[in-house]
Amino acid sequence: MSEARRRPSRALGRMTLEEWKALDEDATGELVDGVLVEEEDVGALHEVIVPWLSDAFGPWARSRGAMRATSDVKYGLAPGLGRKLDFSVFLAGDLPPAEGLVRKPPYVAVEIVSRTARDQRRDRVEKLEEYARFGIRYYWIVDPTPRTVEIFALRDDGSYALAFTASPGRHDAIPGCDGLVLDLDDLWAEVGRLS
Repeated sequence: MSEARRRPSRALGRMTLEEWKALDEDATGELVDGVLVEEEDVGALHEVIVPWLSDAFGPWARSRGAMRATSDVKYGLAPGLGRKLDFSVFLAGDLPPAEGLVRKPPYVAVEIVSRTARDQRRDRVEKLEEYARFGIRYYWIVDPTPRTVEIFALRDDGSYALAFTASPGRHDAIPGCDGLVLDLDDLWAEVGRLS
C-alpha cells in the first residue's frame, strides 16, 4: 500500500471517517475527534477472550440468525469518531454491510479492559458514553483483572444502566440474550492459563 494512502489528507493529522476506513491495515488506531489515536496494547489475553466470547455466543447466535464480529471491523459512530469494538453481535434482519464502514449499531458490543489506567478510562467512561449515543443496546465490559463481566442496558433516555454483573459461576439470565449461557468459570480458567 502506498504511503499516500496511509496518511490522512488533511493538515495536522485530521481525517474523516472515510479516510480512516481507507487506511492500510498496517496503520492501526481509532479515530477520535478526527485524529488517529493509538489502540490499546492488548496482548495474548485479549486474543484468548475474543474467541471464547465467539464460542459462547455461537449456538445462541446461529439459532437466531444473528451474526458475530471481531475486532477489525471499523464502526463510524459519529463524524470524526471511529472505533473498533473487541466483539459485537448483530441480530438477524439488522446485519452490517459486508464491506465498508459500519454505521449501524450492533445489538451487543463487548470491550475487554486492558490494564492501563488510560485504557480503563477509555472503556469505562469514554466508550460507555459513545456507545450509548450510537445506540448500542447492550454494552459488555469484560475485565480480566478482577475477573468480572458487566452488562449495561440502554435506557429510553439514551444512557446506560448496569443490568448485570458477575464474576465466577454459570449464568443463564443474561440481559437481552434469552437462552444464552455464560460459564464464567470456564472463561476465567482459560484466562488463568496465561498467568
